[in-house]
Amino acid sequence: MNELTIKDPDILMNGNMRRFIEANYRHFNSLTLKNAAEAYTTHIESGGEMLLTLAGAMSTAELGISLAEMIRRGKIHAISCTGANLEEDIFNLVANSDYRMVPNYRELSPEQERELKDSGFNRVTDTCIPQDVMYHIEGYVVKRWGEAEKAGIRKFPHEFFYELLLAGEIKKHYQIDPANSWLLAAAEKNLPIYVPGWEDSTLGNVYAAKCIKGELTPGTIRSGIEYMIHLADWYQKTSIKTAAGIGFFQIGGGIAGDFPICVVPMIECDLRREVKMWKYFCQISDSITSFGSYSGAVPNEKITWGKLAVNTPRFVIESDATIVAPLIFNYVLGK
Repeated sequence: MNELTIKDPDILMNGNMRRFIEANYRHFNSLTLKNAAEAYTTHIESGGEMLLTLAGAMSTAELGISLAEMIRRGKIHAISCTGANLEEDIFNLVANSDYRMVPNYRELSPEQERELKDSGFNRVTDTCIPQDVMYHIEGYVVKRWGEAEKAGIRKFPHEFFYELLLAGEIKKHYQIDPANSWLLAAAEKNLPIYVPGWEDSTLGNVYAAKCIKGELTPGTIRSGIEYMIHLADWYQKTSIKTAAGIGFFQIGGGIAGDFPICVVPMIECDLRREVKMWKYFCQISDSITSFGSYSGAVPNEKITWGKLAVNTPRFVIESDATIVAPLIFNYVLGK
C-alpha cells in the first residue's frame, strides 16, 4: 500500500480510523501505536490469538465501549484483569447515570474529598462511583456465594459474575447499552478470564470480611494458584492448536500483566515442557524504566526471562490507555 498523505481528501471526511492513523501517525508514540496496531492485525489475520491484560481503572473509564466489540468480533481470546476492573464493569452497567463526574478533580481540597465520601461516593480520578451500587450488587453476589458453599461447589470469582449476567437477574437495572459491557460480551463468549489478587477489590474485601465473621469459608472461591494452573492448561492447548501462537496486549502494569506473562517460563522451566513464547507483545504504559519497575521495563528484558523471543514483535506506547487503546481497537476492527 502506498503511504497516504493528509492531502487525500477523504481521510478526515469518511470516518475511517485505520486510514486516518496510517496517514497521520508517523513519529514517536503515534508511530509506535500505528506499528503496534498493524502487527496486532497481522497476528490475528494469521490465525493467532490474543490475551489482553487490564490494570488501572479501565472499566470505570468505560473502555468497554470499544473493548466489548473486540471480544464479540474474536479479536481477544482471554483476559487477565484486576478484581476492580472485573466488578467495576458491572457497577457501570447498572449505575452509570448515578455516577458523578468531577472534571476539576485536581483542584479538590481534602475537605471536598470528605464531602464526596459523606455523600456516598468513592472517587476514581474524575469519576465518582456511588457506594450504593456496590452494596446493591453485593446482595446478588453474596447470595450466589452462599448457594455455592451450601452445594459444596467451588468457582472462580469471574464465574459468579458470568452466571449473574447470563441469568438476566440484573438486566432490569441496566443503565447503559449492554453492548458496551465488556464483561457481558466475555460472558456470552465464555472467554477465559484470570483475576489474580481478586481479594484486592471491593467485593473481594466483602468476601474476606464474611469469612472473618464466619458467614462464609475461604475455600468456596478458587484461588490465584488455581487460576495459574488453569492459565497454564489454556496456554498450552491454545498454542498447540494455533500455529501463529498467542499474543500479549497489556494495558498498564501491575499484577494483571505480571501474572499471566510468566506462564511461559513456568511451563518451560518448572514443568520442563516445550512451549511457544508469546508471539506478540504490546504495552500501553506510563511507568518509568529507570525506577526498576517491572511494569516499566522495556520488552527486551523479557527475552532474558524466556517470555519473548528475539524476533517477537514488541511495542511500548508511553501514553494514556484511555486514548490509545480505543484507537488501536478501532484500527484492528477495521473502522
